[in-house]
Amino acid sequence: MRGVLRYIPMAFALSACIGPVDAPRTSLPVSSETPTRMAQPAPTSLPAMKVFARALPQAPLRANSDMARDFLDLSFQLESGRDLPVFTRFEGPIRVSVSGTPTQGMVDDLGRLLKRLRAEAGIDIDFGKSASQITVQAVSSAQIRRYLPQAACFVVPGITRLSQYHAARRRGDTDWARLDTRRRIAIFVPVDVTPQEARDCLHEELAQALGPLNDLYRLPDSTFNDDNMHAVLTGFDMLMLRATYAPELRSGMTRAQVASALPALLSRLNPEGDGRLSRPLGRTPEDWTRAIQTALGPDADDRDRIRAAQQALTIAGREGWQDHRLAFAHFVMARMVQPTDRRAAHAHLTHALKLYRARPDTAPHAAHVAAQLAAHAIRGQDGDRALALLQGQADVARRGENAALLASIQLLRAEALDLTGRSPAATSVRLDSLGWARYGFGPDWAVRAKLNEIAALRPNDIRG
Repeated sequence: MRGVLRYIPMAFALSACIGPVDAPRTSLPVSSETPTRMAQPAPTSLPAMKVFARALPQAPLRANSDMARDFLDLSFQLESGRDLPVFTRFEGPIRVSVSGTPTQGMVDDLGRLLKRLRAEAGIDIDFGKSASQITVQAVSSAQIRRYLPQAACFVVPGITRLSQYHAARRRGDTDWARLDTRRRIAIFVPVDVTPQEARDCLHEELAQALGPLNDLYRLPDSTFNDDNMHAVLTGFDMLMLRATYAPELRSGMTRAQVASALPALLSRLNPEGDGRLSRPLGRTPEDWTRAIQTALGPDADDRDRIRAAQQALTIAGREGWQDHRLAFAHFVMARMVQPTDRRAAHAHLTHALKLYRARPDTAPHAAHVAAQLAAHAIRGQDGDRALALLQGQADVARRGENAALLASIQLLRAEALDLTGRSPAATSVRLDSLGWARYGFGPDWAVRAKLNEIAALRPNDIRG
């Protein structure tokens, strides 16, 4: 399942480097069984919004044997920990209809996603009429919160309209564990959010409408992970969906039956994975997950958040981790202590960056951290250090189709270029960022607020 209201990655909250961090607009998921997605000196006019023309997903880099285990854990368990008795998917062609009040941009993003699913996952999926298997209803955030108070967007079986949710839940129609196959599913996406947030909801919720319902922190290369480092479906995600709709599988199969079919199936779909060394990561303890949820969730005070972040680091040490989960614990701790101890925050970010840079499949994670460290460097008037940290990170953000991160990186580069006396280059980079900022941050006032926020990293007395 997709948990409720996922938080915004810290790389977007660059104000953390210059003052207190506001409560995040979204929070980590809580235990539930309804897949959801967790809910500068500006020019007088802004350029047109930019969109990503084509996807550039990285192929999965792990062994097929490890990914077979991932497939089973993703497909036979909900985020709440509840086991699913049988494997389910749609049988036959899948058609998607759109209702409510969608923007043209949302419809265009959905069209691009359907095209990717056909090309990369081999799924027979396209737009259809009102009797479609999947309905995407575009509604306001307030309407969504009326039904799930902390949800930003969510997916549920058995209905086509949000107004049907409560009655269907009372009847048990929304219980994923009662399905023997998937026939009718609705996705509820907010229209009053940034274009990127709406698109990210479409990617996550449609993927779960089609396939895996669980999220696993151990996955470094997937949107099926509550660390929120990936904005769109990855190469790993597409492989999982291609396997879900492979002819070797069918709805109603047990976990043992699917496990028996997976080695040959994955060997056929991903032969490169057969030659890779198995490096399975251990399971993520529930107490670590709870600590992360408390640190980044909406219900704790600052003292409890810091205590929870420290607990996550302690548990990571207890488990002997040196992977992306330890890095994420440092990342979270940096966010918690930033308002009161910038030196400690910098140390935690530095440790996180070292861990993330050790693996090719955590390049997007490293880009988030590098942006934060660059903001620290700019605040310390070290433009050369900021530029070194940001080197290559814009390309990472582009490959991940993360416009908000890309705009932030470019705006930081502009400030660093100004600091190093290259103002003409800074102006060009800043202007280039604005089209991405419109997609990532939304309305003009939000773009201008981000410009001002990043410009404020440099003290007034050193401005040109």
